[in-house]
Amino acid sequence: MPRSCFTTESHGRLRAQVREFAEAEVAPRVAHMEATRGVERDLVRAIARRGWIAVTVGPEYGGMRRGQRGGHLAKTIIVEELSRVSGAIGAAVQASQLGVAKIVHFGSAEQRMRWLPPIAAGDVLPTIAVTEKESGSHVLGMTGTAARDGDEYVLTGTKVFVGNSHIGDLHGVVARTGPGEQDLSAFLVEGDRPGVTLGPHTEAIGLRGFSFGEVRLEECRVPAANLLGRKGDGLAVAYSSSTLYGRPNLTAVALGIHQAVVEQTAVYAKETTRYGESLSRLPTIRQALGRMQSRLMTARLAAYHAVHLLDTGARCDYELMNAKLINTEMLLDSARDGMEVHAACGLFADRPIERYLRDAYHLYAPAGTSDVQRLRLSELALGQPKGREWSEQLADRIGGSGTR
Repeated sequence: MPRSCFTTESHGRLRAQVREFAEAEVAPRVAHMEATRGVERDLVRAIARRGWIAVTVGPEYGGMRRGQRGGHLAKTIIVEELSRVSGAIGAAVQASQLGVAKIVHFGSAEQRMRWLPPIAAGDVLPTIAVTEKESGSHVLGMTGTAARDGDEYVLTGTKVFVGNSHIGDLHGVVARTGPGEQDLSAFLVEGDRPGVTLGPHTEAIGLRGFSFGEVRLEECRVPAANLLGRKGDGLAVAYSSSTLYGRPNLTAVALGIHQAVVEQTAVYAKETTRYGESLSRLPTIRQALGRMQSRLMTARLAAYHAVHLLDTGARCDYELMNAKLINTEMLLDSARDGMEVHAACGLFADRPIERYLRDAYHLYAPAGTSDVQRLRLSELALGQPKGREWSEQLADRIGGSGTR
């Protein structure tokens, strides 16, 4: 088991529980997910029923936040251990955890009481739907609209790359409510509302078993009470969710896959013989394994440090950015090293190393590419941070304490 000064015995017990579940319930389904490239609805819901989606939700809503092992570090461990076995399932769980963020950070007392208990019970899987095809990660460029009509808003537009698009029950949709550049607002939209449809599930190179597709809104009416926060808070909902949940969640997926890459490459090197000796005795192989292990340890330290700060209420936006940067880049480097150690054997699906590399490429763009993280980190280097950090602005709600 990984060692860290940030984890407690409670975290250790949680890790053991998740690892046992992942190896017993997730691992046997990986081959099926790879072969069918479908969506694992039942498995994700089984995980949700264990309370692991609501790890940052307060106990007053049935969650784990101030219970025995809740919080963002616990969330990282859950996603990490699931991703060690299946990046797709880790991605699916983190996507629903990301969907929790908008309600925790901006939900009214009524909205939190209505939605957080069923999320904690595993009955509702939330998503967040922000990105549009034409604007990409440039949130201010979106064109999807929400027009007020009496006591309702009418939403029209198409969101893309929505994590858990095909199994989500409650979408957090950001849409344009005025002509101004920043006239964006956020809404809770139930998946079964008239006017909500899904694009077809499209398979990708990796994360097979996870859906991240289109949610289409065609004159979809929602009550005005479904507005999250105030009118005009849409940008804040999108940016804060991405920073405080999206980046650490994807960091955790990368960390779990990275652990698997190192473990599987070490096993291959020890079990494979060349000219009567273990491949692991070759200096070049040992150098590769040493690089991989060093990267893994560095990546874990950055990940745990960042979410530890988040759990303690400290300012940590830049640490979260750095953790995402380090973990995605180092995972890709180690996955390539692992492929080279496996040589031609790594090209076939009977070994998981090729899956790890395919899955790793999915983590580069969401919540900001590495170039985006570096640009933001340059602000810190130059002493030019842009405004208050989200971890500071929302400190009283981080983790779902339910207080203002």
